[in-house]
Amino acid sequence: MTKIAIFGVGLMGGSLALCFKDKPGLTVVGHSVRESSVTKYMERGVVDYATTSMHDAAEGADFIFLCVPVGNLEEYVRELSAMQLKPGCIITDVGSTKASVAKTAGRLFGSGVTFIGGHPMAGSERSGVEAASSYLFENAFYVLTPAADTPAGDVEKLTELIRHTKAHIVHVDPEEHDEIVGAISHLPHIIAVALVNQIRRYNEKNPLNSVLAAGGFRDITRIASGDPVVWRDILINNSSVLLELLKDWSMEIGYFVRLLETGDGEGIEQAFLNAGQFRSQLPERRKGMIHSIYECYVDVPDHPGIIGKIATELGNSRINLSNIHIIESREDVPGVLRLSFRTQDDLDQAVHKLGEIGFPVHF
Repeated sequence: MTKIAIFGVGLMGGSLALCFKDKPGLTVVGHSVRESSVTKYMERGVVDYATTSMHDAAEGADFIFLCVPVGNLEEYVRELSAMQLKPGCIITDVGSTKASVAKTAGRLFGSGVTFIGGHPMAGSERSGVEAASSYLFENAFYVLTPAADTPAGDVEKLTELIRHTKAHIVHVDPEEHDEIVGAISHLPHIIAVALVNQIRRYNEKNPLNSVLAAGGFRDITRIASGDPVVWRDILINNSSVLLELLKDWSMEIGYFVRLLETGDGEGIEQAFLNAGQFRSQLPERRKGMIHSIYECYVDVPDHPGIIGKIATELGNSRINLSNIHIIESREDVPGVLRLSFRTQDDLDQAVHKLGEIGFPVHF
């Protein structure tokens, strides 16, 4: 029997556990420092066994998944390195930065234990084991970052295990991973936070800023609402990469400053053209670092019960509606509903169903 120990059975760890649990030849053990969490794991049936003992969880494990915050990864690696782990044990993690933990693990673990960094590029607007799903990683990219001297057989063993998630598995160098993820995820989060804080300062002088920012501005800056502690640890951990990226970003902004100062309309047009062409080549409908929004807008008449009717029709069709927002609803004025869904499939089914019952949808 292959033993899989998961430290931190939240959204990521719980979803991994559900992918492995009940598979022939696999047993899943969950760990938490809190007894209440251990009880919750067992009550929800996410793992086969759970414990507050780090030693019990790690003892005899063939695979260990560290699903704890980035800021705690190296602490866990150090504690595990002091234990007598099973020869051939493979340790991995799910953090969004890879170079620093790989460096620490490479220095601490001997020849009998292998560390291979991992980063599943999937997530949810919800958190905790309550949000765990065996479908979380399906069709997402799952990046593994073995070192140059990592035994190929160990990489293959971990790759085969992770195939249970139905993710697309990619192998890259830890430093290359941090550079790419820094550019496509960490930098956009910094930019969104900076932009929101800029408007926040303007709003102190003129509250109309927040009133008019309620639509598109709120949507394009939604990633500014990330967990402050989580993002503190991620950004500090990847600071050397981000400092270089921010220098490049400053150059891009400086370029627009010059375009505006010189009234270079042709240059502005070309910048938008280049961006639009590149963006159109990016893959759609695939899970990535920044979670996709699956939502649509529905024009509805000002009739009693109309919102309940839409929600009921979707529910009867077993379409999972995650949120509903009334954007416009005044007497004698048609309202606009923003409907949000957890998956592209739910959105597609909803659009079809709404069309059937006479509600036009737009995006």
